[in-house]
Amino acid sequence: MPPMTPTPAEDLPGACRRIAEAAAVVGLEISIRVLDQSSRTAEEAAEACGTTVAQIVKSLVFQGKQSGKPILLLVSGANRVREGLVGRTIGEKIIRPDADFVRAATGFAIGGIPPFGHAEPLATYIDEDLLAHDTVWAAAGTPNSVFPVSPAELHKASGATVIVVHE
Repeated sequence: MPPMTPTPAEDLPGACRRIAEAAAVVGLEISIRVLDQSSRTAEEAAEACGTTVAQIVKSLVFQGKQSGKPILLLVSGANRVREGLVGRTIGEKIIRPDADFVRAATGFAIGGIPPFGHAEPLATYIDEDLLAHDTVWAAAGTPNSVFPVSPAELHKASGATVIVVHE
């Protein structure tokens, strides 16, 4: 179980401070927790946060096959993205880019990608299943940092479009 008190701002890694600042810019107050254990996977994050896998936000970066642009999907940890379904929904096939593309687009390494505060603006979509929870947990810029947030606030702060990601 993570510490229930937020990590003091002065003790946050630089990536986490950037996320706290990005949240403030969009009017969202977050309490980042730096964990003693990894939260790189949805399962690790759920265990560390004392919650269900469904309440973990996976921030997954894809690439538009035709446009080459990065596309961010905020997905419930319990769901697997059906790429064909998402492609039909957003009007462009999506492909999985390499780690260098992801880091260049977001400014963060895979496993710590937050839902906002990226290196460049990203087309963002949120899994409708996340909206069923009171609280979800998202990465805060490093593989062992997270923050709790209401799905409604996350939806608003990320500017995401609600979609179905699985069948």
